Amino acid sequence: MERKQSKQLEILYEDEFLVAINKPHGLLVHKSNIAKDAQEFALQIARNQIGQRLYPVHRLDRKTSGILLFAKDKSTNSLMQQAFSKRLVQKQYLAIVRGYTNNKESIDYPLKNFKGMMQPSLTNFTTLNRTEISKSSGTFATSRYSLIKIHPITGRMHQIRKHMAHIMHPIIGDRPHGCNKQNRFFKETFNMTTMLLHASNLSFEHPRDKSVTQISARIHSEFQRMLFELGFDSSSLGSDSENTQT
Repeated sequence: MERKQSKQLEILYEDEFLVAINKPHGLLVHKSNIAKDAQEFALQIARNQIGQRLYPVHRLDRKTSGILLFAKDKSTNSLMQQAFSKRLVQKQYLAIVRGYTNNKESIDYPLKNFKGMMQPSLTNFTTLNRTEISKSSGTFATSRYSLIKIHPITGRMHQIRKHMAHIMHPIIGDRPHGCNKQNRFFKETFNMTTMLLHASNLSFEHPRDKSVTQISARIHSEFQRMLFELGFDSSSLGSDSENTQT
């Protein structure tokens, strides 16, 4: 009997060895003891959709949307994981954060791993657009936000979220690293509880034919809605809002 598929994921890229999907906000990559309430997982849904076993090459936080890459065999999975660990994969994210960020900035701030050891951590970002809305989320009469493009150089757990909070520009919707006052403001004003962080681009050398592979993922509807609600010029995203593959 054919298994009923409750959800279909947007496939961004697929070949004989790899498949990439556009993971929605709130979807876990795979089962986790940390989130026992979850009933659906990206790995399970993608596996059923493709019709074969898949191996998650990397991870995205549950509340982060965007490109999630799977390998179709153990050998390819190993090669891609090596590429990630050697920083041979270029990653790009989009985020909406509190306040006006600098035009460009590098955040060089060590982070603790799960063993409590400090690890060098580096995140670069560029500001794409800024906006100011005539709604108060605190002591000021207006509220300011920035749309930024982020390039994490290292790959520590929650690195982007922790780094943006460290420089006092937390990502909207982030818990627990973000601003509770801002998160409450967005829930009450816009009925928005999504974390506005999206993995938009991935570029790497294909592990088999050595070609340059570039994958892009359009932002999901809730991110798009907040761009509109906050008055951002969405044209500043350029090709980041389109799907492309090589």
